[in-house]
Amino acid sequence: MNMEKHKILIVDDTPVNITVLSELLMDEFELSIAMSGHDALDIVNEGDMPDLILLDIMMPEMDGFEVCQRLKGDHKTSEIPIIFVTAKNEVDDEAKGFELGAVDFISKPISPPLVLARVRTQISLKASRDKLAEQNEQLIEANNLIEEVERIARHDLKNPLQTIISVPEILILSVELEDYQKDMLKRVEEAGYEMLHMINSSLDLFKMEQGTYKVQESDINLVKVLRKVIADQKSIWEIKNNEMILSLDGQALSQDDSMIICGEELLFYSMLSNLIRNALDASPDNEKITLSMNSERKSIQIHNMGAVPLDIRETFFDKYSTSGKPRGTGLGTYSARLISEAHGWQIEYVTSEEDGTAITITF
Repeated sequence: MNMEKHKILIVDDTPVNITVLSELLMDEFELSIAMSGHDALDIVNEGDMPDLILLDIMMPEMDGFEVCQRLKGDHKTSEIPIIFVTAKNEVDDEAKGFELGAVDFISKPISPPLVLARVRTQISLKASRDKLAEQNEQLIEANNLIEEVERIARHDLKNPLQTIISVPEILILSVELEDYQKDMLKRVEEAGYEMLHMINSSLDLFKMEQGTYKVQESDINLVKVLRKVIADQKSIWEIKNNEMILSLDGQALSQDDSMIICGEELLFYSMLSNLIRNALDASPDNEKITLSMNSERKSIQIHNMGAVPLDIRETFFDKYSTSGKPRGTGLGTYSARLISEAHGWQIEYVTSEEDGTAITITF
């Protein structure tokens, strides 16, 4: 039993009833007394909020039903639990009391053990509700802080980051540069995309989990983004001696090919980067990784010859689902699913020991 003295307001117009209840509860609770409905309302309206009210029904001028109705109709007092302590024990009386918001009925003459048990129960429930309300307020404050950080990151970081990412490519295409200068600009561009990936992973995904993320759609050249992802991960697939096979509508990809989809390009880059990196990690060395685009179906399929481990096949797109990867976080396919859902895209996979794994995104 919590030893903190919770406040109980006893409302009854009969002194002997007040005395009986007071003697029963005074050692365990802090008590206040009201001998009429008006007095009870004055006490709570003056700010002396009880944790529980024991309320008689049959009182002159204002009966307990009206007192209960007024308390429940005021947002400042509506959460105070009310137990009717009354000689009125007809079924209709109890039904009316519960309809008005009472939490329990105790019949007169009272049974002391019963009163103590029911009072303790309601006090405990009230304390639990108050704790939950406090925790909810803390969660709301934390969420507001995250929202503010996200706003700063999106507007104060992402906007200049767009420039950092786009200017190197413009310079490479429009200015005569030495090879080492082009390499330096490429490094700047790659660092910009890496920063972008970090921002998206920590902020945008949180909002997608909450279902509050709003996609900023524009036309995306899927081929261009795909080439960028592959170039950024070139060192990985070269070390493993994997061959990257790109195709559009069943034909080998040419320099002039393009496929336009609608979405948020930076998120799309992040999603493709995660999925292709996962395919590289899962693929055996010296094997092909195929990236097949279909302009009619508006889809892309990423295939490698590695099979998804049996223990995570049912949770492949779940958060923290990983197996056999010491540095794996289990967030790559999870974030891909969230990004797909935020855009209204469909993502699915098939896997087997014989045919490997194919992830398909349909736009």
